Amino acid sequence: MRYLLGLIVGLATLWLLLSGHYSPMVLSLGAGSCLFTAFVCHRMGLIDAETVPLHLIARLPGYLFWLAVEIAKSNWDVAKRVILPGRHISPTMVTLRARQRSELGQTIFANSITLTPGTVTVGLRRGVVEVHALTEDNARNMEGGEMDQRVRALEGRSASTRAGR
Repeated sequence: MRYLLGLIVGLATLWLLLSGHYSPMVLSLGAGSCLFTAFVCHRMGLIDAETVPLHLIARLPGYLFWLAVEIAKSNWDVAKRVILPGRHISPTMVTLRARQRSELGQTIFANSITLTPGTVTVGLRRGVVEVHALTEDNARNMEGGEMDQRVRALEGRSASTRAGR
């Protein structure tokens, strides 16, 4: 029941943030669409801890702030490499192990890599992530595992605990 309520609150919040219109008619249509969507998801059996990850809410702002800083730093690096002469690129493929405990965590990890300029997740299968990096430095930074540790911490698993992996 809490996941159903979490879904309804999440949908309503997203709808309000994206809509920007607060007239009674528009609000009632938005509420109706959120309730209908939640009903359809409930009937399809889609509502569980992975599709409505309430356990991530408390740690999500810190992770998003860290990710935004990483995106800005990588964006600056890529811009310098494009604009300034002599800043060479060396495209590299690297294979990483995603040590997150859930598919949701692995997906967050792969998407975080793709959001960071200069790196793109090419594939994710059974905990193995293939990444294309613009430079060998980017590839070495990915192998360092800070993003992996941050996503594991977001999941609620400390960076030092490997729990059998």
